[in-house]
Amino acid sequence: MSAPKKSRRGFLADTLGQGRARIGESSATNSSAPGLGATIPEQPAECTCLLQIDRRAMACQFAILLNDGQYSHGPESVLQALDLVETLEDQMSVYRASSEISQLNHMAARQPVVVEPRLFELLQVAMEIYSVSDGAFDITSAPLSKLWGFSRRQGQIPSESDIGAVLENVGSHLLELDQKNQTVAFSRSATEINLGGIGKGFALDRCQELLRADGVEHVLMHGGKSSVLARGDRGTAEQLHGWKVGVRHPLRANARLLEIQLHDQALSTSGAATQSFHHQGKRYGHILDPRNGYPSAGVYSATVVADSAAVADALSTAFYVLGHEKILECCSLQEDVATAIVVPGDHSGRIDIHTCGFCEEDIKIVQDQSCQFIRHD
Repeated sequence: MSAPKKSRRGFLADTLGQGRARIGESSATNSSAPGLGATIPEQPAECTCLLQIDRRAMACQFAILLNDGQYSHGPESVLQALDLVETLEDQMSVYRASSEISQLNHMAARQPVVVEPRLFELLQVAMEIYSVSDGAFDITSAPLSKLWGFSRRQGQIPSESDIGAVLENVGSHLLELDQKNQTVAFSRSATEINLGGIGKGFALDRCQELLRADGVEHVLMHGGKSSVLARGDRGTAEQLHGWKVGVRHPLRANARLLEIQLHDQALSTSGAATQSFHHQGKRYGHILDPRNGYPSAGVYSATVVADSAAVADALSTAFYVLGHEKILECCSLQEDVATAIVVPGDHSGRIDIHTCGFCEEDIKIVQDQSCQFIRHD
């Protein structure tokens, strides 16, 4: 895909025993598990094989794929990158009392806390996307997930008064970032940060930096398949450019809905297909609108392509919350951002796919006559 359409506004200028090594044709990396993650569609016969090394981290499987034999030092570099993912998990996990984020949550309401420079940069990105999305992406929204039972995967319906009480402590406007001193402070004692909506993408961005510094420039990597980053080209055939990935159908297990060609870009898909509960005949998904405290509805899935995996992660969550009309307005203002929003169609069993920012040749529906493209370019 040539880069997504430019527009009016720029946006945010081990050992092999521990990782599991696999070598095989690209189709062998496809997963049949249901969900919203990316897959690697079958490639032409002239493609090289892929070397895949993966490791469990951040509550999902991280995988890094190389063209087999392209880099003699490739496996060693990949293992170093996966070590970095574990280091970042130690830094960002709210489930580890010693992590920097846990310490920040414990201290920042009492005094400004100095933050490691790269983590501070990530918090700045999160704050920018909070602003751009009118609060639809918010790293302080985790208390709402706890209230609804999603953090325990035991859904429950909270009272309106409980939601209102929690909302008093939710909102990134309650964070005070001091760039000069690299400190963070909270204006409310019950406010807390959780980077679950942007952390996997940040880890992929950091892995890419490490691999590029090590001379590895052709690579595809993902965190749990919902966050993907591609650099360089798949295979060596002259007609191949970038990496083709599939986006799963949000309503049909084991089926792909879209194929998207990535050119030095990242992709993230957000949706509530796999995490939800039913109450009195109504379905409640795990992605909450941090502005009102209730589960978002009306969008099946939101896929975003951007230069940065962290930005793609955060925007896909924001776009799922916003609804397709506001999404398209927001996307049209961003440089190097493309989106595909899947919503219910006008007739039962049909879905509409609203797209913005894609080149026509870089996105296609995969064998589904019940879908229609609606382009906004």
